[in-house]
Amino acid sequence: EGETVTHEFDYESEGAHTMAIGVASDGTICGGTAFPMRFFSYNPETDEMIDRTALGQWNTIAPTDTLFYIGAYTHGLLQAWDPSKEWTGTDRENPESNPRFLAEAGNVINRPHDLFAHPDGHTVIMAGTPGYGLTGGGLLFYDRETGEETLLTHEQLIPQQSVHSIAALPDGNLLCGSTINAGTGGEVKATLAELFVLDMETKQITWQEPLFETARSYQDLYLAANGLIYGIVDSNRMFVLDPATCGLVHDVNFGAEFGPTVGGQGPRMLIEGPDDRLLLLLQRGFAEVDLESHEIKMLIESPVPLSVGGDYLDGRVYFSRGSHIYSGPLPAAE
Repeated sequence: EGETVTHEFDYESEGAHTMAIGVASDGTICGGTAFPMRFFSYNPETDEMIDRTALGQWNTIAPTDTLFYIGAYTHGLLQAWDPSKEWTGTDRENPESNPRFLAEAGNVINRPHDLFAHPDGHTVIMAGTPGYGLTGGGLLFYDRETGEETLLTHEQLIPQQSVHSIAALPDGNLLCGSTINAGTGGEVKATLAELFVLDMETKQITWQEPLFETARSYQDLYLAANGLIYGIVDSNRMFVLDPATCGLVHDVNFGAEFGPTVGGQGPRMLIEGPDDRLLLLLQRGFAEVDLESHEIKMLIESPVPLSVGGDYLDGRVYFSRGSHIYSGPLPAAE
């Protein structure tokens, strides 16, 4: 009684599992892991891997030409990493730290599911599900130029739902896709996920529509080079919208033919390839979406199932599976 016994042991494992990955402005493949919460950077040219301590679990990322934005679990920790500067680690109290701590969403967005760098060049928008046991998430707007934060709750958006995907319309307003999923341990109170348009200036909804009778989550949205918006619903359905009217242009349930998309808490299913090509990452491999016919064509069947979406760099598509990063060659356009 009162005695303390210590046993030491060591073991090998596959390592921490990876979250979403993307290409940073320095040409490296970057992302985060859990558990423990780490940052990793892989340089394909030098085959160098860097592993560092990270603040939070990097659920969502938004790489730009200069910065690499991060939305981390828990409490929606918004950060910005500048790959051109020395890494110091995130210090909440030091605005000169790199990554820099920008904002915290608390229980409104506890688990980020999307992070969007607006084409205006200074606004970053984070979305996700709320704190444990809660239902209905929000949207966090952060202005890099002024430091202003705006946090909208689900009552100001779609009650009892959370935003899961974001795209900018040609006029700069946002098209958002919701999910009925609650925070971890929370009660699902809605029956149908919706799409809606949010005015960037007023932060008011100007259009909303369930669109599909069975939709639970609009997981990804992408404004393609042809001016149309492509979206993924429930991992097995793709739709195309005309942003001018929000009218449905095309709709296909591809699950039976191609299987489901990649997943993850911050899925990157629709990614941009070279020459404005639109790629769709599936668990089976890589597919391409024809921007004229909207048809999906399988390009590469992967010997390793894809689990988390990634990015394109120098002829290869990068993705992750468990604790490993993989890549495969992207065939030339026909």
